[in-house]
Amino acid sequence: MVSAILASSMAFIDSTALNVVLPALQKSLQASGTDLFWILNAYLLMLASLILIGGSLGDKLGRKKVFMAGIFIFICGSIACGFSTDVLLLIIFRALQGIGGALMIPGSLSLISSSINEKERGKAIGTWSAFTTVVTMGGPVLGGAFADAGLWRYIFFINVPIGIAALLILWRKVKESRGDEADSALDFPGVVTIALGLAALTFGFLRIPAVGLANWQAYGSLIAGVLLLTAFIIIESKSKHPMMPLSLFANKTFSGANLLTFFLYAGLGAGMLFMSLNMVQVQGYSQFQSGLTFLPFTVLMISIARFAGGLADKWGPRLFLVAGPAMAGLGLLILSFVEQTNGPSDYWATFFPGILVFGTGMSFTVAPLTAAVMGSVSDHFSGTASGINNAMTRIANVFANAIFGALAVLFFSGAMQGQIAHMNLNPTEKTAVMAQAVNLGNAKPPATINSGEKTIVERAYHQSFIHAYSNIMRISAALGILGALMSFIFIKNSAVKRQ
Repeated sequence: MVSAILASSMAFIDSTALNVVLPALQKSLQASGTDLFWILNAYLLMLASLILIGGSLGDKLGRKKVFMAGIFIFICGSIACGFSTDVLLLIIFRALQGIGGALMIPGSLSLISSSINEKERGKAIGTWSAFTTVVTMGGPVLGGAFADAGLWRYIFFINVPIGIAALLILWRKVKESRGDEADSALDFPGVVTIALGLAALTFGFLRIPAVGLANWQAYGSLIAGVLLLTAFIIIESKSKHPMMPLSLFANKTFSGANLLTFFLYAGLGAGMLFMSLNMVQVQGYSQFQSGLTFLPFTVLMISIARFAGGLADKWGPRLFLVAGPAMAGLGLLILSFVEQTNGPSDYWATFFPGILVFGTGMSFTVAPLTAAVMGSVSDHFSGTASGINNAMTRIANVFANAIFGALAVLFFSGAMQGQIAHMNLNPTEKTAVMAQAVNLGNAKPPATINSGEKTIVERAYHQSFIHAYSNIMRISAALGILGALMSFIFIKNSAVKRQ
């Protein structure tokens, strides 16, 4: 299990810490805003497209073998990212990291699920969830420290010793495992259609904020993605060796757990992204201070996740998967009421209560959710189940990054339209002020207006962002509660293997 934790830590540290070092990276590589967008999402694009393949390959070819291959590719991609001298190379090598992650992430959970006694599986998964969440939330703190020291490249280099340690442990300590009655046949038509379908959907969603839904790149990609995924379902229903057996979804608990994953993690992704942007761009937090604000979440995960996994083993996951997401949604709702503050000195009375409630809800959710997904299928489908559930998480992240980004610009622009009407600006100046809306909290008053009006415009930008932030957080809260409803309707304790 140590190797699984180490490998997962690489992926989670890399993805969370990178968000914090983007300003330093942008200055070093002279990257544009669009460049930063693709640096973030090149990894996500490959991961969302290929993660199902990674789970299926592990089940058929050997989980240890595929897991080690993923770690090696991820290490190589990390080294290349660290040495990248321009934006294009960094985007390409981020995609290489995504390929490694797609082979690596499903393998971590499938090795745990297939090698640990069912009675102890919940506790083991709780431990895995706690450690991976800790490093996920610790990533911003680490990234902030590196960014302040001018060492943004070390966000990539830190993966190398972690990955080598994981490979050595796997090589010396872990036995190979694969699905029962495994054969080497691969569902190549399924591989191609799911990869292209998810890639097309991902690309389409990511293009919406930049070009709008009416642009052919956006709607064409989305239509192509839907058609390809429809073809994938038809192929899987007829394949003798399906990479995603449709029979898994006959289990309502498996289907419900994946619906919960989609809604909850879409809300989580949007909520955490916009809370961080609010802290840094509007509330006056430094990047390092913003990272530190998530420490209560980390403490809760350390304290509760393994305990919750053990309780789910004993009593079943349903109660936790109804109450946990509902509490997480309540925490996001509380966070939506944070207005303009005096900065970090107001943290305990503003952001902390919501983070506390949200963190408690997530701490009681992550281990039972994972246990429900893995326990609702037979062991020889554990890698496939992990891949499907991880794909749901990544697709939810795409939804959060792209769709919520577009909504935020819409909310921000609407609020600015109301405020700009009362400003003493000519039509040209008003147009220049509104052109900054795409930058959200990082919007800057145009240089052409006088200093007095600049102060008013800057205040309006902050108020408009807080308006957008509040709406996004409320939608995120609704998604968390919707996830709880999915658990209430679909998840049954009797369908999950437990003590």
